[in-house]
Parts: sequence; structure tokens; C-alpha cells
Amino acid sequence: MSVADQIVGFGPLPVSDRDFRSLTRLIYSEAGIHLGPAKKALLAGRLSRRVRDLGLQSFGAYHEYVQEHPEEWVPLLDRITTNETHFFREPRQFEFVDRQLVPQLRAAADAGQRPRRLRAWSAGCSSGEEPFSLAMLLVDRLVPAGWDVEIVATDVSTRVLSQAELATWPIARAREIPERYLKRYMLRGVRGQEGRIRASDELRSVMRFERLNLAAQRYPLAGTFDLIFCRNVLIYFDQASKDQVLRRLLERLVPGGHFFLGHAETLGPTAVPMRSVCPNVYVREGVAS
Repeated sequence: MSVADQIVGFGPLPVSDRDFRSLTRLIYSEAGIHLGPAKKALLAGRLSRRVRDLGLQSFGAYHEYVQEHPEEWVPLLDRITTNETHFFREPRQFEFVDRQLVPQLRAAADAGQRPRRLRAWSAGCSSGEEPFSLAMLLVDRLVPAGWDVEIVATDVSTRVLSQAELATWPIARAREIPERYLKRYMLRGVRGQEGRIRASDELRSVMRFERLNLAAQRYPLAGTFDLIFCRNVLIYFDQASKDQVLRRLLERLVPGGHFFLGHAETLGPTAVPMRSVCPNVYVREGVAS
């Protein structure tokens, strides 16, 4: 690519090794996201347009700009984070919730051993397919039995969080949703929304959305959760950051609560006692109150 192409705004800006190291150290300190040398092209590709839009000439100048303008963290992380997701991803985990966990919860409630209330947290919810998949299952199986269901969905990216809160997706995504859920909980767009689907009011009523940086020292969420989904998120952290994030997440899980990881992730030793019950699904040891 020629210098002329770069000047008029085509293609990524060049990034020196020094600027790459400085910027990735800054990203790590703020968000715990580890970008190794192999991610140099990815960083340049995703941030070059932002650098140009700010009227800056280099990634070195952008590094200084971020330090002087804390509000820039939101658009930076919006661009640098990967947000691949789809409905009912890793279906064996949803089958576990449907066929084993929900019957256990209902039996415990019928025996007076727990309230008919369930809180779930989708940590790293991306554009919403994960929490809304869970909402379809839980609303369908628990709400008719008198349960109160709440699902909290968080992400560090305000861009994808806004998409999740809109609860609207291309109609091609309908192929990922089981037929019985699709008919009951998804609305087909008309006129200006033709070619799209939208979650029903019933689903959206159990959802709450908040921006949350998993690398933060404190999480601004109240209470504890029966289910925590943090799937395909921890792979972006180095071991030290991963350990800290896991500790904060598991502290929010009730005894007897379940923790869900992605297929390429493992839990490893934790301060909170956990037991594997299904591939990449763990239960916190102890008795739920």
C-alpha cells in the first residue's frame, strides 16, 4: 500500500513496535486485555480510522490522546474488543440448564428449600444473543410456574451493549433459535424493520443492561446470582488478570450456583470451591440459602 493511500485514508496506519507496546500496555492496564505481538495488524486495522477521525497523525499521538482524554476509553474498547456470538451457542450447556438444572430448581422450590426467584448474569453479553437465549429458556420453563426471573447483561463495549438493549437482529439469526421459542418470543419486523426479528416484551421485561469492565477493581452490580455466564471472554486475559476476574465473578455466585465458561476455557484452581458438573459448567460447593 502506498503512502498516498494512507494519507487519503485507505488502509491501516503504520504502527511502530514502540507505539504498539505503549498502546497495548495502556489497554492492559485499563481493561486487562492482553494483545501480544501477533495482534499488531489487528490493532492497526481496528483503530486506524479512529486515529484519523481525531485528526491525529500516528499511533504515538493517539497514545498521548487517550491518556489526556479518559472519555476516549469507550470508543477505543468498542473497536478493539471482539464480539462474535450467536443464539444458543454451545447448545449442550443450554440442554443442561433445560433438562437438569431447571427441574432441580423447581423441585427445590416446591420443597420449600429456595424461593421461586432466579438471577442470572451474562458477563460479556456482546450483542445480546447469549442473554436472550437464556431468557427464552428460563421464561418458558419458570415464569409459568410462578417464578421471578431477572437476567443482567453486561459488556465493556457500549456499542454492542446498545445493540443488545435494542433486542433486534437480522432475520438470518432466526435459524439459530429453536422453532418453539422463535414462534413464541420473537417478532418479525414489518415495514422499516422488514428483514429483522425483535425479542418480545415478555423477554425484554426480564432483562437489565449495564456497561461493566471485568478488569475493574469493583463491579457495580448489587446482589448475587444463581447463574453466571462468562463464555469466550477470559481467553483475552493473561493468567494474572484471569485469576482476578474469576475471583470477582465467583464471589457473586451463590452457594449451589452454576458458572458457565466457553468451550476453549478452563476454570483451574480457585479460592472459591467449585465442582465440574458438565463440560465447562461448574457448581459452587455449598448449599444455597
